[in-house]
Parts: sequence; C-alpha cells; structure tokens
Amino acid sequence: MQMLSSRAPKVRPSAAKRYSASALAGAAAGGALLFGVLSSAVFARASISADTFRQLDLFGEVFEQVHENYVTNPEDGELIKGAINGMLNTLDPHSSYLTAEDFQTMQEQTRGTFAGLGIQIVMDNEGDDKGYVKIVAPIEDTPADRAGILTNDLIVEIDGEAVLGMTIDEAISKLKGEKGTKVDIKILRDRAAEPFELTIVRDIVTVQAVRWRAEKDFAYIRIATFSEQAEDGVKKAIKKLSKEIPGGPKGLILDLRSNPGGLLDQAVAVSDVFLEGGEIVSTRGRRPRDTLREMGTPGDKFNGKPIIVLINGGSASASEIVAGALQDRNRALLLGTKSFGKGSVQTVIPLQNGLQGALRLTTARYYTPSGRSIQALGIDPDIAMPVIYPGQDENAARRAERDLPGALDVKEEEIVEAADSDSDDVAAPAIEPFECSLKEDGETPRDCQLERAVEILTDATAYRQLLADAGVARQ
Repeated sequence: MQMLSSRAPKVRPSAAKRYSASALAGAAAGGALLFGVLSSAVFARASISADTFRQLDLFGEVFEQVHENYVTNPEDGELIKGAINGMLNTLDPHSSYLTAEDFQTMQEQTRGTFAGLGIQIVMDNEGDDKGYVKIVAPIEDTPADRAGILTNDLIVEIDGEAVLGMTIDEAISKLKGEKGTKVDIKILRDRAAEPFELTIVRDIVTVQAVRWRAEKDFAYIRIATFSEQAEDGVKKAIKKLSKEIPGGPKGLILDLRSNPGGLLDQAVAVSDVFLEGGEIVSTRGRRPRDTLREMGTPGDKFNGKPIIVLINGGSASASEIVAGALQDRNRALLLGTKSFGKGSVQTVIPLQNGLQGALRLTTARYYTPSGRSIQALGIDPDIAMPVIYPGQDENAARRAERDLPGALDVKEEEIVEAADSDSDDVAAPAIEPFECSLKEDGETPRDCQLERAVEILTDATAYRQLLADAGVARQ
C-alpha cells in the first residue's frame, strides 16, 4: 500500500512492507554496550564510514551520561524515542516515527474507519505556531467538522492541560478516546485574539471518500480523501449518475479541493478511470526499488466527455497526482488556485512486524507524465480563480509545502525571500480574487468556482477552445 498524503505513507513488501530501530530493552551498561547493539543490529553496512561509527559511539556516551546522571530517573524508552524523533526531524516534514498505536491508527485511517474526532494534524517545529497542534483539515461529516473546526486552527489546550510542551504523540493520545466520551479543547483561530473553548464528543469516524450528485446535466464527484474506497466510489458515482441524469452526464466536475491525499494506488486507479492508458505518474528515488512508472490501462470509463478538476491550496499529494496526470494528458481543465505542492513519497517500514511501531521515511519524489516535479512547486490551474467572501482579507495566504520547516527542494535564500515578502508593502497578487457572495440565507457561501465550472461545461465549444489553449500554453 502506498500513500502520498501530507501525512503520507507507501508500504514496502516483507519486513519493510510497502505500505508512500527498535527501542533497546533495559538500561544500557555504558556507551560501548549501546554502540555494540546499534552497530550489530542496524549499522553493520559497508556504506557506513568509520567517522559515522565514532559519532554513534558519541551518542552512546551521551545516552549513558543522561541515564546515570540526570536529575531524575529518566525513562530509557522515552530517551530512545526522543533520539529517533530528533534524527528524523532533521530530514523533512514528513519523515517520522510511529508508535505501535500510531501505526495501527494510520492503518485504520487508510481503510476509512476509525475512532476519534476526525481531524488531520501536525505540530510545527519552527515558527509562531511551534509546539501547538495545528489542524491540517477536519474530515467531512465528523465530530470535528460538525463542531466547526477549520484548517489552520491551533489546539492550545486539551482537557485543561496546555499543549505547549507536549509531543504530538502525547497530544494525540489525549485527543483520542472511546466513542461517546467528551474532550474539552481550546482553539486559537485568530492569532491576535483569545482562544475559545469547544467540547466535542468522540465518535466512530467513517470517512466517505467519495460523494456525488447531479449538477444540471453534469456529474459532480467530490473525493475527500484517497482511502481504499476512492476508486470504487468514483466508479459507483459514474454508474449512478449515468442512470440519474437523462441521457447520462454530458461532463464531469471532479472536486479535489482540500483533499490532503492518501494512497498512491488509489490516485493511479482514479486517474486511470478517465485516461486511455499511458503514463500516470512516476517516482524517482535514491535506490532503484524506489523508481517506477505507473501506467494506465486501455479504456476511458468516461468516454472522453469533458472534465473540469477543481483544486486549491489544500489539494495535496495524491490529489496533485490525479490533477497533474489529467492536466498533462490534456484530458481535463484545472480550475481554482495553486495546489499545496507535496511531491514526495513516504515508505512506512514496520519495526519488528509493527510491534515496535513503524518508520515513515521519505524515499522518493513523484513526477507527472510530462516529467514535472510538484515538490514545493504545486500545480497551477489552467483557469486561476481565487475567491473571497464578504469580510475576508483578499491577501490572506494559505500555508503550502514550501512553507513547512525543512521542506525538500526549498533553498535557504528562498525561505528568507518569502519571510521578507510578508511585509505590509508587498505588491498585490497578479490575479484579483473573485468576490463571491453569500446565498439568500445570508450565511451559506455560494460555490462560485463550481458555478463557473458548470458555466464552462455548458458551452461545449468554449470548453474545447479553453482545453486547446491550455495545452498550447503548457508546451
């Protein structure tokens, strides 16, 4: 199983099962013992230099000194876990250690059913939000979503205990719980305002990967996440809508907005539904086993009918694979705003068959059929259409992959330039946001991007011309 979401794993066969250091038992009797265990269990490789072995010996000595002399009696397992996390934190934002419990939770999430609040979270290691639980996205129709939690909200307190100072694993363990139990949290949304309190009742979260409906004569399919249900959901949607819409749908709006990603094989399978064979995506890593080309099968299940794909800054990883494949193959028009830009592949390697958790390690980058790398760049829509609603700041920027501390392919000077560009005198964006109003109830926002997509599809001649122009522009 391969995953490419912003919390993305791909699974490797056998011991390092394609899913994109076990803790030492007992106290170490000195640095030499620790070093001996490490070297024999893990590091006995011809590629490891003598200098590296000396550094590992240094690590063993530090461990011994902490174990023997720290002011309180430290938990050796926690020390080792902290060392592992520290090592992985120096790599990139998506490499991490999963405890056995986290590993099980991740497997449940890829299946689409698990217990909890229904949020995807990260914890920044740098910046103003450092040390807090940050919401990547609430999952649709879950306790968190119904409570009104939004992307970029910060959880600053859980059941009366400050989050600052917790590890992300500790925070997750406090947020998790059995169905029907309550958790009290404090949310910071406006960074200049005071946090507000929420009480959420935990529940079984069943993520419906695909939703659909008719939009006039067209099919509307929304993919919320690329779980194991995605391909079957898309095929079911096409079948149902082909019966529901007289004469079948004349076109499709594929909504990938705020889709954080998921399984690589599902992204490939969904792309394949709309393509006539050919390359869908390739991955390139340091080792040959991490380099491959994913090819489609003959037969466009949507019979070449017009497609518009909706994307935004929350469309990441697996959703970028689908959008990039359909765009590069000139099979669809992309409408919306630039995608997130996560173009790396993670391999989840179970440790001791998962009993000691798993290692989630970035092993490759992925590329669209034309050879484009998405990493830290994102995908530009063919029709750029940023929208704002009454009361919103038109210059508000959404966090992207390149803004994450340690993101691959982002140079230090680019980070400095980005920080400098945050000043108040920064120039207005080249594309003015579309002012989208609220519906008649005065509360529900209109979906102006969806309305524009329907408008384009209604004029078949205009759609074909826009698609041809987009293809020429990309050459």
